[in-house]
Amino acid sequence: MEAEDILLKKRLLELANKSYTNSQYLFTGFLSLSEQDIFYSIEREISYVPVTFYGGTLDCERVMLRFGSEELCGYEEPFPITCIEIAPMIEKFGESLSHRDYLGALMNLGIERSTLGDIVIQGKTAYLFCAEKMKDYIVENLDQVRHTHMRCRVAEQVPESVITKLERESFLVSSERADSVIAKIYNLSRSQGVDLFRAKKVFINGRLNENNSGVLKVGDRVSVRGFGKFLYQGVAYETKKGRLNVMADIYS
Repeated sequence: MEAEDILLKKRLLELANKSYTNSQYLFTGFLSLSEQDIFYSIEREISYVPVTFYGGTLDCERVMLRFGSEELCGYEEPFPITCIEIAPMIEKFGESLSHRDYLGALMNLGIERSTLGDIVIQGKTAYLFCAEKMKDYIVENLDQVRHTHMRCRVAEQVPESVITKLERESFLVSSERADSVIAKIYNLSRSQGVDLFRAKKVFINGRLNENNSGVLKVGDRVSVRGFGKFLYQGVAYETKKGRLNVMADIYS
């Protein structure tokens, strides 16, 4: 385990203990999938304190952890997360920008990555989930992304268009093995699917998964770095030749 991972593990243990001892809510910054996997590695050690995941919507990939519950603390406290709308000053002159463009502009402001959650792009407008403490700084200082001049404002509520939509698709596969399903969904060869596991790019239900021969179960949430994510919905039927028609809800 790398030094940064060891420090994060220690920090999570400290937050859990402090939350339980003082009966108070404590929050992490936004965690990546790899960082969430570190939490899962110590989940049993801190099972004495309730932990909730949230990133701004139920389907966000980067999430905060909240240690504590109403039963433990005696009150309810929401996640300190704000949604910011980032739009061109003049839309017709706005560039088509990527996730990397927005993230680069934010990082150039000296903002720590842990205070930034998912960035959802809708046309020439982006919606950023960030730590509440950063909202004023971002609104006041993020005025340009690449060559496009921007205006930022706090969204009063998360727009419906930002909430992830799921599209159900069906595929013919030889088995419900994870590598087989992933390869089919993303139009890869079986060997390319296996390579994703070896490269530690596959997460199932938030946990890093290196077992490419494992069988997917109904309801499994699969994230593949660089490709996307889906909810596995199981077998619809078996063909006369023994092939399986499986269903998955693809995040769009």
